[in-house]
Amino acid sequence: MTDRPAIGISSYAQRARWGSWDDDAVLLPRRYVDKVAQAGGLPVLLPSIAGGTALLPLLSGLVLSGGGDVDPARYGAPPHPAAGPFNEARDSAELDLCRHALAAGLPVLGICRGLQVINVAVGGSLHQHLPDVVGNDSHSPEQSGYGAHKVSVAPATQLAAILGRSEAAVPTHHHQAIDRLGTDLVATAWTDDGVIEAVEFDDQASFMIAVQWHPEAGDDLSLFTALVAAASDFARRR
Repeated sequence: MTDRPAIGISSYAQRARWGSWDDDAVLLPRRYVDKVAQAGGLPVLLPSIAGGTALLPLLSGLVLSGGGDVDPARYGAPPHPAAGPFNEARDSAELDLCRHALAAGLPVLGICRGLQVINVAVGGSLHQHLPDVVGNDSHSPEQSGYGAHKVSVAPATQLAAILGRSEAAVPTHHHQAIDRLGTDLVATAWTDDGVIEAVEFDDQASFMIAVQWHPEAGDDLSLFTALVAAASDFARRR
């Protein structure tokens, strides 16, 4: 037994090479695991499989991780030429996990794609290629790495209380973002070009924070610390 709350982290299947092997693998960048562990949580990797929601009663929190584009068919739009490739198994597994976790009041942190999954799960839609919207690639300036940009945070929000400041420079790598907000979501952070960079629920009754940037790639542990604290409280009340 442990006092550390179990935090599920969504992962994905992909061809990978390690050592002398070249095979299909279940993958997750180690940064996610390290940050959850550093914040005091017990990381549990969740593969993209049908029926994964059966694991939720064993968890006290959930991280919906970054990754590839959500199939626009999920929000009733045709695919943009720059979107994809899409992963049906991952979309299905994560949308299912998200909806069940939110219904159960499980603390949830969405990161990049995770924010987009949450928005789609509650009826929102996405800009499929941000350069078409903002006119540049400032949100994904590095092909294989992270850029940085400033976000402005709305006062009197859960996010503002967690970060402890109204502006932050954050690691970024995304070419999609929220277009239409899903039901009961409110935007809580933006870049100077107006792109929504964070959301939470308007009633603030439960812990659900989603950010478009990549906190796992930075030095600020506050979002993970807040998730673990909320997960510990959830576990005590369960």
